Amino acid sequence: MAFVRDRKSGRGQAPRKSRVKGLLGSALACGLVLCTAPAFAQGVCDRAGLQASTDSYLAAQTMGDTSPMKLGSWMDYMENLDESTLSTGLISKPEKIDFHRSILDTQSCSSFTEMVITDPAHPYVLGALVTARGGQIGGIDVMVTDAKNGWLFNPGNTLKYSQAENWGEIPVADRDSRETLLAAANAYLDDFNDKKVVVPWGTPCERLEGGLYTSKAAPGQSLPGDSCNVGVPSGVKIVDRQYVVDPEFGAVTVFNHLGTNAEPDSHTFRIEHGKIRYVHTITACKITNCGLKLPSRPPGAS
Repeated sequence: MAFVRDRKSGRGQAPRKSRVKGLLGSALACGLVLCTAPAFAQGVCDRAGLQASTDSYLAAQTMGDTSPMKLGSWMDYMENLDESTLSTGLISKPEKIDFHRSILDTQSCSSFTEMVITDPAHPYVLGALVTARGGQIGGIDVMVTDAKNGWLFNPGNTLKYSQAENWGEIPVADRDSRETLLAAANAYLDDFNDKKVVVPWGTPCERLEGGLYTSKAAPGQSLPGDSCNVGVPSGVKIVDRQYVVDPEFGAVTVFNHLGTNAEPDSHTFRIEHGKIRYVHTITACKITNCGLKLPSRPPGAS
């Protein structure tokens, strides 16, 4: 049995009463039987296990039933960086996922999955950060965007452009280090508030912001002049960053709060040879257009 805990006391921390109650319960149980540390507590984490946990989450979301997932004794479920519940959240509703892509981080024992749902009854673009150790899921944070709150929401475009991009495995000799990947992602995000930051822009580079694509080429193709350095805001702080880093695929996802209204946001990067190749955003606006000026459409952008 898993317990969904209150996250207002801080990420990864149960409320004091709940934690004390849990510790007392464990102590009583250990007085009756021989106790060993569960795999979740031991920090066991590998790609195969992370992939299995991620697949079980996808199965649960497809079914609208959490039974495919092996949950830890304490499990945090969040939507748009705020506490939610397994019984009332989106995961309780069956959804046909038209496209998904996952990256895995064996150092933080977490994965990120971008999902597109084009069901006319209620389309979504989702981004799920799943934390799992020893085959047990300890946390799920889902960025949930739809027509009501999604920045530049257009799931048809998101599906069309995202699935056409090349996010394949990078040969071992060409992989960037974790530090290089993090530095590139942070430089991009820091640029929102500090224009002195040097961002390692790649050429070409495509940016998928909601449903707006910065390339004028056909899906899956690029032109030499395609750039991601278009319409980056100024004076916008991006804080509370949580990272998923996958060197095998040159990918980084950052969950964060964006701007003065602390909009729930995720940015996902594909980085090749230290340069940014693709950028995807999923932003759940608390107010109209997240309080941001709509970007000018780059020439030829879709």
